[in-house]
Amino acid sequence: MTRFANLADLQSLIGREIGVSDWITVDQHRIQLFADATGDHQWIHVDVERAKAGPFGAPVAHGFLTLSLLPEMAASAFDAADTRMGVNYGLNKVRFPAPVPVESRLRGHFKLLAYEPLPGGAQLTVEVTMEREGSAKPVCVAESVTRRYV
Repeated sequence: MTRFANLADLQSLIGREIGVSDWITVDQHRIQLFADATGDHQWIHVDVERAKAGPFGAPVAHGFLTLSLLPEMAASAFDAADTRMGVNYGLNKVRFPAPVPVESRLRGHFKLLAYEPLPGGAQLTVEVTMEREGSAKPVCVAESVTRRYV
């Protein structure tokens, strides 16, 4: 966890990595819970036996499940002590360059792309590159836009 005393301290770090998250394991239980929550029960995610014979050799996480890990990753990657709350403002770009096989461990690298002051806070645009342990190719690359308030 990278801690900043003030949200404004981030402004000088545009173009630099501002934090790396803890590892998160994506197990079958999490995949099933996501499928149940979203109604996406495609067999490559939830039918373990069929998925073993499928194109990835095992069940894989939904792309949107991978993306949904972004807040959990951000919470363990960086914070500013004077920030009282943050809200998701949206995404600029999202790509899923590689699959996430069941039991994968993922973590996110957070690079600050833009800092825009707002009344009472700032809007941050952060490139998040999610890596899978043991793989050279990222599983998700996204530009996340959040608003943080002090």
